Amino acid sequence: MRLTPSLLLASLLPLFAGCQTFSEPPRDPNIGTTRLQGELSATGGQLLFKPCGESRHFIVRDAAGTGVLQEAANLADGANDRLFADLRGRLTGNKQANTDGQLDVSKLYRVEPSTQACEDPNFKQLTLRASGQGPAWDLKASGKGMVIDREGQQPLPLPFLEEQMPGGGLSLTSEANGQRVELWVAPQRCVERSSGSLRHLGAELRIDGQTLQGCAYYGGARDN
Repeated sequence: MRLTPSLLLASLLPLFAGCQTFSEPPRDPNIGTTRLQGELSATGGQLLFKPCGESRHFIVRDAAGTGVLQEAANLADGANDRLFADLRGRLTGNKQANTDGQLDVSKLYRVEPSTQACEDPNFKQLTLRASGQGPAWDLKASGKGMVIDREGQQPLPLPFLEEQMPGGGLSLTSEANGQRVELWVAPQRCVERSSGSLRHLGAELRIDGQTLQGCAYYGGARDN
């Protein structure tokens, strides 16, 4: 059977359509959303979010199954029912009285029982912060390098190399001064033992022959 030009073109259209589908770049899930820090409080059976430095209040809706409502309920108690939250979402309007709209949460970075976190002067410069217990340790990373604080030792400033890992993980490595230091973080629900605070990354620090476990979160200098 001989194909006419019109039939040949028609037979190739599905192939062209398939090529176009596979060549489209993946959609960025953060488009149309904003990362926000602020205070969570429960009022009238609803969870409200007040951005840092603002007087507006937004009803919280868990649009992506982040667990923010349950996490806030787990951390709140009678003595301190106000929490700090670092999350990503989309602000929308609504007609409910005494609120300024609705926050559809798409990603949860951290929730903690703190009233001072909005005043953290270093948050916007950090790309990553990790910490753990047994012994206590804390790591802050920024565009200028990283600083490791460990219980009973002097702060250790180091340059580092960052590498993205499969599955959304991240590694920071340094071999300065003949000492190899590795930090590995991966997306997972992680609760700090000392405070009960929730973090969106699990962390593992390897230093001086030790492997230390902890939790981590992205700082304000990283928009993802």
